[in-house]
Amino acid sequence: MTGNLFRRWTCLILGGALLMPYMMVGVLVAGLVSGEPGNLLLPAQVGVFGAMLPVVAVTGLFLPVRGLEVSAAQGLLGARVRTPPRQTGRTWQERRRTAAWFTLHLGVGGVLSGCTLAILPFTAFTLVVLFTGPPQDLGGMEITPGWNAVLWALGGVALLVALIALVAGAGALLARLAPVLLGPTPSERLAAAEEHARALAERNRLARELHDSVGHALSVVTLQAAAAGRVLDRDSDDARATARTALAAIEQSARAALDDLDHVLGLLRDGDDATRDAAAAGRDADGAADGAADGAADGAERRIAPQATLADLGELIATSGASVQRQVGDLSGVPAVVSREAYRIVQEALTNAIKHGHGPVRLTAAVHGDDLHLEVVNAQHGDGASGWSGGRGLAGMRERVRLLRGELEAGPAAGGWRVTARLPLRSGA
Repeated sequence: MTGNLFRRWTCLILGGALLMPYMMVGVLVAGLVSGEPGNLLLPAQVGVFGAMLPVVAVTGLFLPVRGLEVSAAQGLLGARVRTPPRQTGRTWQERRRTAAWFTLHLGVGGVLSGCTLAILPFTAFTLVVLFTGPPQDLGGMEITPGWNAVLWALGGVALLVALIALVAGAGALLARLAPVLLGPTPSERLAAAEEHARALAERNRLARELHDSVGHALSVVTLQAAAAGRVLDRDSDDARATARTALAAIEQSARAALDDLDHVLGLLRDGDDATRDAAAAGRDADGAADGAADGAADGAERRIAPQATLADLGELIATSGASVQRQVGDLSGVPAVVSREAYRIVQEALTNAIKHGHGPVRLTAAVHGDDLHLEVVNAQHGDGASGWSGGRGLAGMRERVRLLRGELEAGPAAGGWRVTARLPLRSGA
């Protein structure tokens, strides 16, 4: 409790110290106006103090004092002030709140600093006189030994107790107001919430990418490993060729899955680093710059490989190991964002066809008017189980289609399973 009081007392004295230049300028201006020399050693004039507070408020609108005041409120007042998010420019709402706090801090701090400079020496003087004996003069009043000195000492102690109570009350008031005036403004909280929502959406997208790419690769690896296992016991050139093809498909799919996994995890790590950098407002500037440079270099290296699009359907089908009957039209006019999402939809549908179906898979992809139409059809296993009830595959496809304002249908069809999607090529379609 005592340590907290002295820290808050220090914060108030800091406010008084910041007020001193304003008071000295005010005393000089007052001396010029009145034609009398200003007394810079005792700038405690009430009129000057009142006149300087609006000047403090105006400078608080423009000076970058928010960071300093937040540090003082957190370290000295013990206030829980949420670190405001970094923004490119200051809003007038934030400027007004900062100016109000700056004026309050300097005004209250100036008054209590002046009281501290007056009361502490006065109390110490009256206590010393109580035991020294000889009469002393104090501002034209004589302090004599005996009851007169005792009364003066009691008065000094009472003033000191009153000062401590004022400091405790003012410190508690400032600690309560600091989160309100120095914390994030409503617009800053809204911007932070929007940024958080964007980060969550990006993470969700990356999770879908990881599910689709790695899930597809594992399905291909499982299928090809089973095929290789069935032919390994056959001692023939065809069997060995089939096994080599299957093993090559396994290697290529595993490498692609590892690349996708490294890419997504790298992006997630960059996102975590950026969040920590934004939260650490007091971090050393040089260290932060070095860390950001290293992170940017790593991120640039990971982002060299572009995301797959419909142009990569041939490679996707070749590495899947499945028998695919494809009818693919001219897809060169499909926008990049639609092409990327359509590729993932086809990849997920093909993955589930491999895992839960049998026989050839029919793939159709073509542009009709302003829409891209996709269709993946495969036969189900004999037990009729679709295999789509678990996992995130179907939900991920629906989410992708919904974001593109398209339509998706997935379900049993003529003894098999069919996935159809319609994706507008333009946002207004």
